[in-house]
Amino acid sequence: MQIFKGSKKIICLGGGTAMPRVVLSELKKTKHKIAVISAVLDSGGSAGKLREDYHTVSFGDIRRSFLELVDWPKEIKEYFKYRFEKGCLDGHVLANIMLSALYLKDKSYRNFFEKINELLPGRHRILPATITNSHLHVLLENGEEIIKESNIDVPKHNSDLKIKKIFLVPEAEACPITLRNLENADVIIIGPGDLYSSLLQILLIKGMKEAIINSPAKKIFICNLMTKKGESNDYSVLDFTKEIERYLGGSLDYVIYNNYFPERKIVSDYKKKYPELLEMVAIKEKLDVRKFIGKNLLKENKDLSHSPVKLYKEIIKLI
Repeated sequence: MQIFKGSKKIICLGGGTAMPRVVLSELKKTKHKIAVISAVLDSGGSAGKLREDYHTVSFGDIRRSFLELVDWPKEIKEYFKYRFEKGCLDGHVLANIMLSALYLKDKSYRNFFEKINELLPGRHRILPATITNSHLHVLLENGEEIIKESNIDVPKHNSDLKIKKIFLVPEAEACPITLRNLENADVIIIGPGDLYSSLLQILLIKGMKEAIINSPAKKIFICNLMTKKGESNDYSVLDFTKEIERYLGGSLDYVIYNNYFPERKIVSDYKKKYPELLEMVAIKEKLDVRKFIGKNLLKENKDLSHSPVKLYKEIIKLI
């Protein structure tokens, strides 16, 4: 299956809601061809429960990217995002159930991805990161081992402890079609997203980092706006970058980061709404301006999230 023909070939890596909402939402409007590699080893929430019950990969982040890229009316997409609130379906998202059913019908990941890609505009694709039923493990600085993505994402352990190492058990194998497309991409965009529980789980998959490093593509990392409890406590822009490069086994070409810091009250109010977030990602070191691109990337209101339009303007300069 040939994914790309002509134009720029952009592959976006990430998980959660951030990457689809702030990267795909604007890039999909261009002439460029987009492929998404989503995290599939999540173990929490609706997708995690379905994964556990039916021994599949997690469809949660696939769902988010699919609903961002698919050319459906907004009201139809909202139906698929519906989350049940009681009964046997309590907590489940309609699209997670439907994607699980699509796979379970014939239990073929090849058929699953072919079917969902048939629904996307012809130039866009979602690629399988892995189909290995693996789990994320982290080793903390005190030697304690935490198992499963959901326990890293929402720590029940002492969240002040730093993560020393992250790995997969069992080792996960990357899908060949995904590796081929990485090797032939023009641009690879990593993030934004939770550092350990989303972004690095993709780089840990066997063959993934080698395909990225060996690709002639420009490699762009979009740094998070805020640090997260138990994952990136007190991390600076350079700390995020070094950790990505450590697991990538090579250097990034560009890092896009936010250099605007709103007044303290805005940050404090936002943290009350999202208690898992700690502080704005700091700029502690002198950064090489040839590689690090610092801009005001925040929305104009008091929502401390990336402005998709501002971010797009910086990405497109590099493409």
